[in-house]
Amino acid sequence: MSSTPWGRAAHRLALGVLVGATLGPQAVLAGGPGGATAVAQASPTDRLIVKYRDGTGAAAAQRGLLHRAAQDAALRRGVQLTPLRIGVFEAHVMRLDRALAHADVQAIARDIMASDPEVEYAEPDRVLHPQFAPNDTQYGQQWHYFEATAGINLPEAWDKSTGSGVVVAVLDTGYRPHADLAANVLPGYDMIMDTFIASDGTARDNDARDPGDHVLAGACGGLPLQDETSSWHGTHVAGTIAAVSNNASGVAGVAFNAKILPVRVLGRCGGYMSDIAAGIVWASGGTVSGLPANPNAARVINMSLGGGGACDITSQNAINLARGRGTVVVVAAGNSNDDAANYSPASCAGVVTVAAVTRSGGKAYYSNYGAKVAVAAPGGEMLFGTADGVLSTLNAGATTPGSDTYAHCQGTSMATPHVAGVVALMLSKNASLTPDDVAAKLKATARPFPSTCAQCGAGIVNASAAVDAAMGINPPPPPPTVAEVEPDNSLGTAQAVTRPVSIAGAIASSSDNDYFRVSVAAGQRLTATLVSNIWSDYNLYVYNASGTEVGRSINTTGAPDTVLVTNAGGAAATYYVRVRYYLGLTGGVDGKYTLSLN
Repeated sequence: MSSTPWGRAAHRLALGVLVGATLGPQAVLAGGPGGATAVAQASPTDRLIVKYRDGTGAAAAQRGLLHRAAQDAALRRGVQLTPLRIGVFEAHVMRLDRALAHADVQAIARDIMASDPEVEYAEPDRVLHPQFAPNDTQYGQQWHYFEATAGINLPEAWDKSTGSGVVVAVLDTGYRPHADLAANVLPGYDMIMDTFIASDGTARDNDARDPGDHVLAGACGGLPLQDETSSWHGTHVAGTIAAVSNNASGVAGVAFNAKILPVRVLGRCGGYMSDIAAGIVWASGGTVSGLPANPNAARVINMSLGGGGACDITSQNAINLARGRGTVVVVAAGNSNDDAANYSPASCAGVVTVAAVTRSGGKAYYSNYGAKVAVAAPGGEMLFGTADGVLSTLNAGATTPGSDTYAHCQGTSMATPHVAGVVALMLSKNASLTPDDVAAKLKATARPFPSTCAQCGAGIVNASAAVDAAMGINPPPPPPTVAEVEPDNSLGTAQAVTRPVSIAGAIASSSDNDYFRVSVAAGQRLTATLVSNIWSDYNLYVYNASGTEVGRSINTTGAPDTVLVTNAGGAAATYYVRVRYYLGLTGGVDGKYTLSLN
């Protein structure tokens, strides 16, 4: 079997599959240049905030008389509670004798409220941290990392892991020493034995740099039908995984403190499976006859490549050996809009097979699918503009290497390195995870698809939740999802819902308004978050029981809207949450949105 990159330029997507089918024993690249956010886990804290009802004697509270019930509640949980000060809103800040998990401090707060009727509310004094955002100049275009609709929830993950100490092997066309990548690249190897495919004048050697894979019309068994330029595919894939970040230049990598081990297995017309299998074995630290030992065994292998046909024996044996050494093998599902079971290595046992979603979170038109797919990640879809592709490092040369550049690309090749990077984040926090552990946690923490993606795996990979799972932090259960029910166009016809809830709604027309009625207990906070579809801008409003506006969010298209309202009264209160059309598309399909009430 032969393999080629799954995708390349938009006009090369179908061509890559034909190359693999024509050449027989060779493989294809999986992408290239061309055509509901999880709740964060709160940090441990050693402090509580207790607010007594208005009219309670401040002097008595300062003498500790009113704190007796609070201290008794803490003692029942095995900790001591000491008053510190009276803070804003006349709320009392109290210190525990040791830090506890947020859930445990929450339990103490509930006990305090239950045991003392003078307490208006009690809650953990949470410890917050700055959320890391790199200063790379083009990071704002990397929607695939941070957008609420189809992003992988990466900024939140970066607060916990950046991939330090993990080696990720990229089996691809090699790499270019791009200024935004080279510092994270280890010495690799060129596995290509055929000098025509290698295009660099030599057979297998220790130079993994990409000389270019441009090809003349008809050079690959009658294909391609016209001359094709070099793809620099491996450089784009490697940049998504570990581009140098926070360097005030270019783009950011998913695991920017991980290291890339480049293993060149694809060249002109693709690459032979025998060379790819040797690359898998060598990258994972195994022995390949005639090659020096690999001093930097990879814990993760990324293969954004594939070809037609079920998994072959050679590929499976190589993957088994890598897995036996603890290496997680992440592969592209393929770009043929077909069942991944019909392609290799996507159909091999023990690999993490990745499908591609668009910026709206639905299946990319080209992506393979099926039972072999584990998870999905952003692969982009540039039918309506390059900005909807995946941005990473590239080279400007049409045939031979030119200057450094950046480009938006689409393909399952682009989706796969997102997942490989997330695996590096996970292993950096817990190196004892096995390949099966990693696969299970990726699937268990994936978030639901915001748009249709049938047979695309467990969901869109969620970097932050996956890192939490690697660290042994159990995610909170997802809120139930309910459908919006008309008529709900006014306060009087508002749809009643119970928190927490995720509402799947749609703006039917530009005059449509959707209202939802929710009860908030005394002292509790309502957090309303609206995620519109990527083509529309809907606004979010919150009203009290009298119909008076108490909060609004009117962010621009593509940005989620959030409103926070606290019920400071002494009894439960009713609030109305309104979704209002501002601009963009409407209708049952094009006007979809998700409203979360927590």
